[in-house]
Amino acid sequence: MQQEKTTWLNLLSVSLPVKALFTGYLLVVGLGLLMAGAQIMLTHGMADGKFGLSVDDIVYSYYGNREGSKLESKLNGSMKDKATPEENLTLIKWARTGASEEEWKSTIKPIVDSKCAVCHAHIDALPNVTQFKTMKEIAKVDEGASVSALTRVSHIHLFGIAFIFFFIGLIFSMSVGFNRWLKALLIFTPFAFLIVDIASWWLTKINPNFAYFVIIGGFGYSLASTVMIFSSLYQMWIMPWRGQQSEQNTWKDA
Repeated sequence: MQQEKTTWLNLLSVSLPVKALFTGYLLVVGLGLLMAGAQIMLTHGMADGKFGLSVDDIVYSYYGNREGSKLESKLNGSMKDKATPEENLTLIKWARTGASEEEWKSTIKPIVDSKCAVCHAHIDALPNVTQFKTMKEIAKVDEGASVSALTRVSHIHLFGIAFIFFFIGLIFSMSVGFNRWLKALLIFTPFAFLIVDIASWWLTKINPNFAYFVIIGGFGYSLASTVMIFSSLYQMWIMPWRGQQSEQNTWKDA
């Protein structure tokens, strides 16, 4: 296959300040992707109560665990260690028996105030579970992420992550030695898998069998981004140095 022609604007020839700019961006974005992976492991990855992302975690997060309430799913998953096992069991039994307001006042609210209010009553992004009306909704059968939540998160991810992939692809487009079709495919791949990822959230909400596509989408754009990041860093810093070493060795042997 024919390689793309090397132009004057490439990663080997850009100035040192530009290399510093590109390198800083790629390092920070790479670290951000790692933190995003860690955050997924600590939230979605605990949906089934076990550490590590699985298909069940995806199903519970988007389709829900329709054999129980969202409250029960959280208490058996990411919120399991926030209260004692006895307190968690009390909350689960309350949800399963209809979540009465009388028991809420006498038994449940004191537990919530002491173990949950420290975050849920002071962070706007979290539901205020110290209010009976809010807790009553959470105690209903778990149908996964709501349409409003999916809409909000989807548009944030589509806009925000697309910008990240745009600049990674822009820097990688200045690389040399790649066939132009392979380069174009690598640049486009993260965007395609991002669409697959977001679309599969909605599809999993309807049918849990689409949960596999959430994992495929996330893995696909992460792998393509990693290849572009490391290729760009290699060509900016290691490739020119190896070229200089080769020229010096050739001069010595002459």
